[in-house]
Amino acid sequence: MKQTMQLPEDQRQRCEVWTRVMGYHRPVAAFNPGKQSEHRERRHFCEPK
Repeated sequence: MKQTMQLPEDQRQRCEVWTRVMGYHRPVAAFNPGKQSEHRERRHFCEPK
């Protein structure tokens, strides 16, 4: 069984997520609410080895 370690709340920091849109890399936090919602609904493609 795999054990996970968690940091205390005061040592954690928010992870900034960036994505490529129209040829530019932008932080998702800078998107308008509609585009953020669209980003959450995306399905990610994983190519088998």
